[in-house]
Amino acid sequence: MRLALFQPDIPQNAGALLRLAACFAVAVDLIEPCGFVLDDRRLRRAVLDYAAAVTVCRHASWERFVADRDRQSRLVLLTTSGTTALPEFQFDAGDTLLLGRESAGAPDYVHHAAAARVAIPLAPGMRSLNVALVGAIALFEALRQTGGLPHR
Repeated sequence: MRLALFQPDIPQNAGALLRLAACFAVAVDLIEPCGFVLDDRRLRRAVLDYAAAVTVCRHASWERFVADRDRQSRLVLLTTSGTTALPEFQFDAGDTLLLGRESAGAPDYVHHAAAARVAIPLAPGMRSLNVALVGAIALFEALRQTGGLPHR
């Protein structure tokens, strides 16, 4: 299981997602360009001392990510326009969960590259969740389904 961040633009969210990945022992693909410098103090503050515990693979562009990624890994895009609701989706242990930009989501070419587009059901009238919350909810469910949650 992997977590991929498509051109994140809020350092606090990226930091929270890196900490999440460290806590669940999941590698992160960071697809650049980012909307902040990677040594941003807000990013460091959100990650705290968990940065050393997470494996981050940086990709200079979407094209580099596509070229570098494991073809066996299914790309699962978390999006408000998803065609499958999270509770109905069946994850595989090798999936890469992809999160779009906080400000603009994922462009059409990213949607087209995804093997699945999954949405978290929300109450009527609600548009979206914070991207770090989406990552936490979806990653936990994916790890729960595939037996990948850490054991105490």
